[in-house]
Amino acid sequence: MNSLKVTILMVAMLALFAAVGYLIGGQGGMLIALVIAMGLNFFSYWFSDKLVLKMYKAREISEADHPRLFTAVRRVSQKAMIPMPRVYIVPSKAPNAFATGRNPENAAVAATEGLLELLNQDELEGVMAHEIAHVRNRDMLIGTVAATLAGAIGIIASIARWGAIFGGFSRDDRGGGIGLLVAAIIAPLMAILIQTAISRQREYKADSTSGEITGKPMALASALKKLHTAPVRLNLDQRPATAHLMIANPLSGRGMASLFSTHPPVEKRIENLQKLARNSAHGSYVR
Repeated sequence: MNSLKVTILMVAMLALFAAVGYLIGGQGGMLIALVIAMGLNFFSYWFSDKLVLKMYKAREISEADHPRLFTAVRRVSQKAMIPMPRVYIVPSKAPNAFATGRNPENAAVAATEGLLELLNQDELEGVMAHEIAHVRNRDMLIGTVAATLAGAIGIIASIARWGAIFGGFSRDDRGGGIGLLVAAIIAPLMAILIQTAISRQREYKADSTSGEITGKPMALASALKKLHTAPVRLNLDQRPATAHLMIANPLSGRGMASLFSTHPPVEKRIENLQKLARNSAHGSYVR
């Protein structure tokens, strides 16, 4: 069901891009915007592991450096049947963790000092399994495709706005004034909503996959509860640009703001893990 939702959202994003691109720039404009967006996001995708790890001053560890974390990552990666990723510790008391890398062969997982102090071994394995799930499910690639389409829509929107300012469009152009309004204002907003909806579905999927890998979905539920009730702020150095990578997003909003959040509400995540635990007790998983 989760994969179907993501597929529908990706098709919706592609349809939005095609409609807005054709409305403003025709096929040529669509191609230019897509190439620019691909170029910008390719760099982020290919070098994400090095950029993010350097940003947080993460230190790579061996088993001798931190046996508890290294063992947890090795155990869950073996159960997930993917290559052992590189393991890092982030020097921060903010309890959080993230995975990065363009594919399972070039992946890295990182945990903060605060997370290691806060969680017991089962909870730590649950969190590491969540991050390993992102690697196995190739969520970095899915996120990059979504970001590329959203970026291309944003570029087209900028063209539409500048065209309106300098009179580059007339009422005889495709869509006229209404088309210009849709492309310049409404389309970018819709793209962001779709992009964050895709991200939330991938978080649900990673939670579910974590429960399947460890066989202990309630360990992850317990970890999420601890992370969101910890006295130390979750955000690492107030960097919203990378908050979507974290297992616990400190920027999640309430009400209408939740539509723009890259993470689902923690209460809903815990509820889903509880359902998963009940189903696993009866010999089946909810996917």
